[in-house]
Amino acid sequence: MSIDEIRENFELLDDWDDRYRYVIELGRTLAPMPEEEHSAANKVQGCASQVWLSRQTEHHAEKPVLRYLGDSDAHIVRGLIAILLALYNGKSAKDVLNTDAIAVFDELGFKEHLTPQRSNGLRSMVDRIRSDARKELEGAAV
Repeated sequence: MSIDEIRENFELLDDWDDRYRYVIELGRTLAPMPEEEHSAANKVQGCASQVWLSRQTEHHAEKPVLRYLGDSDAHIVRGLIAILLALYNGKSAKDVLNTDAIAVFDELGFKEHLTPQRSNGLRSMVDRIRSDARKELEGAAV
């Protein structure tokens, strides 16, 4: 699902209970993460829930393109991961760094509707993806 489809669906849902249910449904659409990917290296630090992000890098026209699998032990967090992956999956490292995920989540209304712990966890996930993109760009420049 694209981020534009997610935005459109959010606009159709007035009630935050319905939006939370939708986010949980998005989490159910995540591709399954193989058990071996639930590793310490893929675990995102700074999240109250258990969160794993597994990266694969492809190279298209000499540009690193990032693809992720994500998982969490919390339903709502799986939904947040699904939204992040809609934003970032298949994007070049440069595009990842040029995309402000927190601004998109704020635009969707999450700023007022996530607990401080969840907001910190979301930031940790975004920081991890952006850090991966920076590393890929540094590696490509060598």
